[in-house]
Amino acid sequence: MYQDSFGSALKRGYMRIPTVIRVIISINVAVFIIQAFTSTDFNRFLFSIFAFDPDWSVALMQPWRFVTYMFLHGSGLHLIFNMLWLWWMGRAVEENVGPRTFMVLYFGAGIGGVILNMGFSLIFGYNYVIGASGAVFGIMVAFAYLFPRTPIMLLFLPPIEARFLVAGLIAFDLIFIGAGDNIARDVHLGGAGIGYLLISAHYAGTDLSAIVRSLENLFRRKRVVKPKNKNMYSVSDVEIMEESDADELDEILEKISKKGYDSLSAEEKKKLFDLSKRN
Repeated sequence: MYQDSFGSALKRGYMRIPTVIRVIISINVAVFIIQAFTSTDFNRFLFSIFAFDPDWSVALMQPWRFVTYMFLHGSGLHLIFNMLWLWWMGRAVEENVGPRTFMVLYFGAGIGGVILNMGFSLIFGYNYVIGASGAVFGIMVAFAYLFPRTPIMLLFLPPIEARFLVAGLIAFDLIFIGAGDNIARDVHLGGAGIGYLLISAHYAGTDLSAIVRSLENLFRRKRVVKPKNKNMYSVSDVEIMEESDADELDEILEKISKKGYDSLSAEEKKKLFDLSKRN
């Protein structure tokens, strides 16, 4: 009987993680390895450039910090807990809403969290913010919204329904906000609030994935074929055709996630079948 190697099994399990979560976890782990194997001075340098600074003038002049702070962590436990929660609850969310909508949920919650932190910093003082907690809280809220009665098993505790667990974590942050324990609880709350607004908007019919498609179109570079004659030029339409199909497929999958397969028209079902045969 054939026995799979540990490496092959690990690779297969890794590739089964939904695409966006797999990329987010990979980048976070890679960045933390760089942090772990470099000097304290280099880590301070990273924080000074990529951590979120709630000072309004810095935030507005260096907008990349709204995103890059999510990929920096202060310790191994900080990273592990964030990535575990993302993996545990995020898989079902990404599979349900699709990768593009999931990206909007994740990064929208992360950005919303530090925007709230900018306001609270006027009360509690200015400190660098790092970590994916705000974004992860947004995904946890989305999970509780989608699967409210799903039991969650925690160490030494009986099964707790997702809606009560997430509500309890939010209440805990509300109680201890401003406690001076070096935890940006306002970021958690901001991420949770934006996560709720976005997942609600998604199921109210708003196409969140259109935000990602717009960004893709903005930064996408069409492949240009070098002309054979200086007076002529040609553009390859192969990539354009593939991208068009990908967008149409994503729209069909979004419709299935919201209304089910039976909601598709005969033309959409045929298109889905044709695209699946190509892949």
